[in-house]
Amino acid sequence: MSSAVDLAPQELRVLVAVAEEGGFSAAAVRLGTTQSGVSHAVRGIERKVGVVLFARGRFGARPTAAGARAVAHARRVLRMLETLVREARDTSTGEIAGPLRIAAFRSAALHLLPPVLERLSARHPGIEATVTVVREIGPGTAGEVAEGRADLGIAGLGTSSPIPPQLVGDVLLEEPYALVHPAGHPDPRSLPLVDWRENCSSYTRQWWAAQDWIPAATVRAEDDGAVLSMVGSGLGMAIMPALSLTMAPPGTEITDLGPERPTRRVGYVTTPELAATAAVRALVRELRASTKPQVSGG
Repeated sequence: MSSAVDLAPQELRVLVAVAEEGGFSAAAVRLGTTQSGVSHAVRGIERKVGVVLFARGRFGARPTAAGARAVAHARRVLRMLETLVREARDTSTGEIAGPLRIAAFRSAALHLLPPVLERLSARHPGIEATVTVVREIGPGTAGEVAEGRADLGIAGLGTSSPIPPQLVGDVLLEEPYALVHPAGHPDPRSLPLVDWRENCSSYTRQWWAAQDWIPAATVRAEDDGAVLSMVGSGLGMAIMPALSLTMAPPGTEITDLGPERPTRRVGYVTTPELAATAAVRALVRELRASTKPQVSGG
C-alpha cells in the first residue's frame, strides 16, 4: 500500500486547486490540464491517504472534514517548499526577499501595519508584503494562518480567542477601550449604543454586563469605521478599542472609561515552521519595535 509520504508537490497543488475552485473542471482550467486528469489525480491521492477527501455531486467537489485538514496542510507544505528555495537563494546573496502574506483585522491594517511595513521595506526591499483584511469573527486572522492562506496574522488574543494550539505567537500591545460620542454632548452615556460584531471578547463583555448605564445595542454597523461614522453623525455612542480610535473623525469626542476600563490584547500568530523563516522574523522584529513602548507589564 502506498504511503501518504509519497505525495508529490503537484498532487498537493491539485488538492488546493480543487478545494479553492470548488470542482474538478475549474481546477483543471487553473492547472492547465483536463478534468479527467484532475479526477484521476484526486482518486490517487485518496488511495494514498486512505480517506475520502472530497464529496462529489452536482454542486461540484467540496472538501470533507478530512479533506479540509489535508488542504490546509497542503497549502502550508507548498509554502515551505517555496520558502526552502527562497531562503537558499537569500543565503547566497545575503538578502531577505520574496512574498510575505499578512492577515490583519481592519484597524490593525489601517493604523498598526503601515509604519511597520514602511520600515520593513526600507530595510529589506526584496520582501513583497501583501495584507488581507479579515474580520475577527470565527476563525479570524488566526484561521487564515492555520489554513495556510497567510504567513502571519495580527489577531486579538484573549481568553475567548487564545492562540490556536497548532500556531505560535505573542502579545504585541494591550489597548484600552474608551467611550466615543458626539462632541459636546451634555450626557453621552444617555445615548443609544452603536456596536459591531467584531467588538467583543469575554473580558469586555463581562465588563459591559457590570455597567448598568450601557444599554443593549440598538444600532449595529458592519465594521468599526462605520461605527465611528454613525457616532460622528450623532446617532449614538460607542465603546471602542484604541486602534479603532486612532483617527476618530471630526464631530466625535473620546472619553476615558477610568482605571477599570476593559482592554484588548493584540498580537501576532504564525506557524512554527514559518516562525523560523527570515521574512517572518524580520516582520516580527519591526512589530515589536513599533509596539514596545505600549506593551503592558501585566
